[in-house]
Amino acid sequence: MPSKHKLGLRRDRQTQISGLATALFLGFAAVPTPAFGLGLALPDQDAFATARGNAFVATANNPSAIFYNPAGISQLEGVNFSLGAYSIVDGDRYSGTKGSVNSKTIWSAVPQVFSTYSVPNYNLTFGVGTYSPYGLRMEWPGTAPFLAAGETGEISYLRAAGIVAWQIVPVLSVAAGPTLNYSQADLKEFPGFVNHFRGRATDAGYTAGLLFHPSLQHFFGLTYRSATEMNYNGHATVPAPPFAANTAASADFHYPATLAGGYSFRPNEKWNFEADVNWTDWSSLKTVQVVPLPENLAFNWRPSWILGVGATRYFQNDWRVSGGYMYSENSVPDGNFNPLVPDSDRHVFSLGVGKRYGKFSWDAAYQLAWGPSRAVGGEVAAGGAPDGRYSFLSHALTINFGYHF
Repeated sequence: MPSKHKLGLRRDRQTQISGLATALFLGFAAVPTPAFGLGLALPDQDAFATARGNAFVATANNPSAIFYNPAGISQLEGVNFSLGAYSIVDGDRYSGTKGSVNSKTIWSAVPQVFSTYSVPNYNLTFGVGTYSPYGLRMEWPGTAPFLAAGETGEISYLRAAGIVAWQIVPVLSVAAGPTLNYSQADLKEFPGFVNHFRGRATDAGYTAGLLFHPSLQHFFGLTYRSATEMNYNGHATVPAPPFAANTAASADFHYPATLAGGYSFRPNEKWNFEADVNWTDWSSLKTVQVVPLPENLAFNWRPSWILGVGATRYFQNDWRVSGGYMYSENSVPDGNFNPLVPDSDRHVFSLGVGKRYGKFSWDAAYQLAWGPSRAVGGEVAAGGAPDGRYSFLSHALTINFGYHF
């Protein structure tokens, strides 16, 4: 007959497995609403990280490390679960010789769900998560002075990631795993010879990470997320013969590979400072052809950098306060500017607070993003954008709840 000790261990194990199963189900059940962030990128996948200017690659000490640096989940014990949402209100403004107009103010929200499970006897930690690394939701009113007035665009992108992290030695961990990606595109009056295109696409990719901490004060992180190729298949409304009014169509869109590195300095238990560098290879997005139409839409985007710095101050009773700044470089050259993606250099400021209550924790953050006025010259063929200046402003709130089983 099993001893009480063995029965207790068995019940604990069953509780952990039950908790992990629930986390996995919720993770794959989450469906994001499209949001508009830095170009198409959505780097905000956790309230604690967002409060730190997303400088989290070398810290990566909660389940959202599945996105920021999967090797970081090796720091977590037992079963951990995180549920959060990033909500944003944003808008763009055009001012030029053809008048001034604001894009429609849009509220969007994106959920994030992450869970991890450690197997300490083998120095392994498993993780799974769903999140939205890209998204677009943009709409100009019919009064906009563009050749294709009333342009609207929505792109939803959902990623499910599975991770295995191995702590090789106490100071070094590595991780890798596959990703499954699903996306929907719904574009109206874009790129001018198509009144409406709607399609769906899937692709597989992978992510990997490394975490090295030679001492308690110094942590280094590195993570890589592979490129994905989304071949959207659906229908297009084409106003010109010989095409039918509603014809089967497809469009091949390349999402970039991303490489990010970070350094965290922790002089004592009360402070954590970090600086991160993120390189996104948008040069993979050259041209997009809407088949069977003969025209190609030229993007010719270029690689861009995101620089983030952040700090956290830990207080008594498990309170923490964080602040951060992030600079995102523009990816869209002037010659290929399109008002559906009015990208510009962005300055992003954030502040957040969090607390732990035993096995439960929460974090909340506010984020202000400002895109200084960007001048666009010449009648840009890509989207009919007239000469003028385009500026951006957004306010975002994000919150996460965590639980340790």
